[in-house]
Order: sequence, then C-alpha cells, then structure tokens
Amino acid sequence: MKDATETYAEPTLEKGSVSEKTDTADADNVRLAELGYKSEFKREFSLIETIAFSFSIMAVLTLTNNGTKGGHVGLIFGWLIPCIPVMCVAASMAELASSMPTSAGLYYFSAKLAPEKYSALASWITGWANITGQVTLVCGIDFTVAQMIATAVAVGTDNAVILGSGPSYAILLAILFCHGLICSAATKILAKLNLFYAVLNVMLKRTVHIAGTTLAAIISLLVCSGDNRVSTEVAFTAFENHTGWKDDGWAFLLAFVVPMWQFTGYDSAAHISEEITGAARAAPIAILVSVFSVAVLGWIYTIATSFAIASVPDLLATDLALPMGQLYLDVIGKKGMMTLWCLTITFLCGAAQGVDASRVVFAFARDGALPGSRWWRKVSRRTQTPVNAVWLVMGLSAICGLLGFSATALTSLASASVIGMYVSYTTPIFLRITSGRHKLIPGPFSLGKWFIPVGAVAVIWVVFIVVLLCFPTSQTADSQNMNYAVVIIMAVFIFASASWVLSARKWFVGPLPNIDERSMVMSMEVVKRD
Repeated sequence: MKDATETYAEPTLEKGSVSEKTDTADADNVRLAELGYKSEFKREFSLIETIAFSFSIMAVLTLTNNGTKGGHVGLIFGWLIPCIPVMCVAASMAELASSMPTSAGLYYFSAKLAPEKYSALASWITGWANITGQVTLVCGIDFTVAQMIATAVAVGTDNAVILGSGPSYAILLAILFCHGLICSAATKILAKLNLFYAVLNVMLKRTVHIAGTTLAAIISLLVCSGDNRVSTEVAFTAFENHTGWKDDGWAFLLAFVVPMWQFTGYDSAAHISEEITGAARAAPIAILVSVFSVAVLGWIYTIATSFAIASVPDLLATDLALPMGQLYLDVIGKKGMMTLWCLTITFLCGAAQGVDASRVVFAFARDGALPGSRWWRKVSRRTQTPVNAVWLVMGLSAICGLLGFSATALTSLASASVIGMYVSYTTPIFLRITSGRHKLIPGPFSLGKWFIPVGAVAVIWVVFIVVLLCFPTSQTADSQNMNYAVVIIMAVFIFASASWVLSARKWFVGPLPNIDERSMVMSMEVVKRD
C-alpha cells in the first residue's frame, strides 16, 4: 500500500463517453484508495457548494453578540488582529487537505507526518481534540440559536415573556433534534441546503429582493443610528473594560474569544472531502475563501456595530439573552429588529457543523478509535450518510448544553470548542514544520517554501490563544461565572489519556486502511479506461 505522503500525481482526465464530472469523481476515488480508504459516500459537493458549506458554519452575524465587553476598541481590533494568524492556520491546513483529501482529515495528517514511533499517539491526540471541539461547537452554535429565539420572543412580547434557562434548554434540544434529521439526509440534499444558506446569508430579499443579511445589517446599523451614531474617534479608539478583570491589557486580549470562535469549523472542507468532486482542489479553496470572506465581512460588520453603539454599559445591561438584539431594537425599532433578527437566525449553521462533526466521528470510528466504533462507523444504505454518528454528536451536544444553566454557558462552550479545534488544527501543522518537513508532497495547492514561516506563526498563535481561553471570564470566579471549558477539556483529556495508557497504546495504530491492493488497482483502472 502506498504511503499517503509518498507521492501525489494529479490524474489527467480525458473527455470521452463518460462525463468530466464522473471522471473527476473516479480520480478522487483513486486518490482516496491511495490513501487507504474505499469510497463510501456520493460525491455531491461541487466547489461552490463546498465553499458555501464552510462559510455557513462561520456565519458572520453569530458571534459579535458578546464582543462588546472591551468597548469599541475591543470590538473592532479584537476582531482584526486574529485574522492574520488565523489565515496562516487556514493556509497550512489547506495545503494538508490538498495533499491528503480524506474524511479522517486532521488526525490522518498527524499520523502521516509524525515520526513512525509516535504516529499512533499523534493521531490519537489530534482525533480526540478534534472531536471535543466539533461536539462543543455544535452545541455552542445551536445554543446561540436558542438564545436568538429567546431574544426574539422577549422583544416580540415587549418583555412579557422572558424565557429562562429551562425553556432555552428545551429549545436547544428541539434544534438538535431537527439538525439530527437534517444531517441524516442524503449528501445531495445537504449540499443544496448549505448553498441556499450561504446565499441567504449574503443575499436577502428587500427593496430589490437581492440584498444580503450581512449587508442589510451593516447598512441598517450605519444609516438608522442617525444622530446617535458615535464619532469615528470613539468608534475606533474608545476602550472600556467590562470583563471583570482589572488589567486593561488582559481585558483587551479577551476580546479575541469572539473572532476565534467565529473562525472555527473551516476544517469541515477537509472532513467532507470524500463527498466532494475534485476534492484536492476544492477543499483547500473552500478553506481559504471561506475564512477570508468571513474575516472581511466580519470586520466591516464590527465597524458598523461600533458606530451604532451609543453606550456600551447600557447595551450590556439589557435583560435580553443577547446584547446585539438590544442594539438592533434601539437602532432600527421593534419591527425592523424582528425582521432582521429572524432572518439572521443561523439555523442551518448548526446543521452544517453537525455534518462536519458526524464525519469526524465516522472517520475516527472507522479506524476503531472510539468506544462502540462498530456502531458509529455504519453508513446508511438509503442515504449513504453515517446516521449513527450523527445522533451520537447530537446526544453529546445535548449533554454539553446543560452548561446553559450557568451564566457563562456561551463563553465556556466557545472556549472549549476553540481549544479543542485549534489543538487539532495545530498538531499536524507543528508536525509538518518539524518531523514532517520532507514527508509531504503537496497536492494542487502548496505553500512552497513558505510552509515553515506560515506554519510557525500558526503554531505560536494557537499556543497563545489556548492559554488565554483557559482563564475565567472574571478575576473572581465562582460556580456561575467560571470558565467551564477547562472542565470539558480536562474531562476529555483524562479519559483519552487513561484509555491510551491502559489500552489503546497496545492496539491503536492510527488510520487503518479499509481497502486491499486489488481493490486499489481496480479503482485506478477506472480512470485509465477510454
């Protein structure tokens, strides 16, 4: 069997009686066979649908809601500064996804780039970190949707109905159930749904019936704020510390939590690569385009938000579940707020992330790394999707959702997902610039000689941000405002470490090929015919 990092030669496809799309899919399956796996999914995602999928997970309007505790400076520059190192992480990941387009993704990359002696351990660490991030991200996104619904109910009833933790958790369970049904659907349906969502998120019916929700929000905040709009000096230079920490410098750094949570999930393009046509090209393009688009749109949105906020303390004092709901209400009125708010509820964002998480669970289970792997690696014959893995993700997310009964639920879920995801992102990147320097032959997308400096920036940034996110939201922590991310991360770390020491190190060898040499040769013959 060929080593996944031994070579990459993009097939030359000839046009004949078989369509070019079919030829491309055949070539994708050959490459997958070279990586050691047989094709089990339909390749229904096109390039544009793959970009839409990654973009939909990082919906711009989701996370600026709690980003005002550092005042105007924290809001604008707290978003801008992380964009550059995050692009370095995304570029490094895109190079790996281009070379090794498989649903196993990050933990497969780690296994192939680590020294042979530590290959299995590197894969184990990366896999568990990614699953932790994936599940908490599903919960965090859907918990945000539940809070958006609670905010809409409060505004719609003029605060006559305020949904507490219990009803909000019930809404979360209902959302998770709906997303479980959506994620269990056929790949073709999922691709079309996420394309629709990405278009809706950028293009919304209004006066000319084709305006974007993001653009509509930006324009509404800038235009409708009128005389209450703050000056340019205030919007860009006014710093306020409402974090609960005395040190202003530290308070500013905490503003990075917002964009870092926003910039999670773009590895989804790698995890659905076995469902993408032309995966070696489409996956890296989707990663880079989605991250760059969210970075630009998000920064413009935070600038508009900064201009529209007349008083940060008044905004944070709202009784609504999400402060941004209060800002919309103050700026554009009840009817305008309800219209725009309902259109920005990111329902399909959680569904897209649920697909991503289920593919990670499926891939890890396919290699026997999860308890009950034989259940979680099953693929439905009817939909050709890993239905059991989908419902495992939703069940675990429901458990994580119990954090909703604490005051810092969203911050804890955001921190846990960022820590889990970025540890899994940076592990193969670190191995790429150290032990794996000469192991990987890049695919169609390559960083060339820049892979070391770009990768070094990515690793240094992730180490910094992981330490930052382990701190509580207030200098004096109690049961209500402590950062429960540490509890989640430590629980998984203890379980994964104990499993490794007591059992897994004896039998887990990393990614397991599920295709034999004969099947691989037969797959290669497919693209040679005609």
